Amino acid sequence: MAESKRQQQVGSLIKRHFSTVLMNEGPNIYQGLLVTVTDVKMSSDLGLAKIYVSIFGTDNKMAVVEELEFNNTLLRQMLANRIKRHVRRIPNINIYLDDTLDEMYRLRGVFDRLHDQKLMGKEEE
Repeated sequence: MAESKRQQQVGSLIKRHFSTVLMNEGPNIYQGLLVTVTDVKMSSDLGLAKIYVSIFGTDNKMAVVEELEFNNTLLRQMLANRIKRHVRRIPNINIYLDDTLDEMYRLRGVFDRLHDQKLMGKEEE
């Protein structure tokens, strides 16, 4: 089912403000890594925000997600301070790894190797 306009609006609001929270609080949780909010999906009752993050600078990305989840209460409070004037109720947050870019780079590598080995077939003009 497609998200409603309100779900999209609140998701966009949370994405923008949670990104700022991570910029400010992130270095206290994870040092020297780049964590980017890629998407936020809201539940239909706006009570849960599924926050998807992309992580650069480490191979152990799930450890960073676990660290963020461990600090969930603090991050939610920081988010609440930023959005409380815009929403009636502060949603719970769940954080998920978005590995879309990693998968894209992996597939690009596979295609590059196939191309180098001349296994890709003929390119059309």
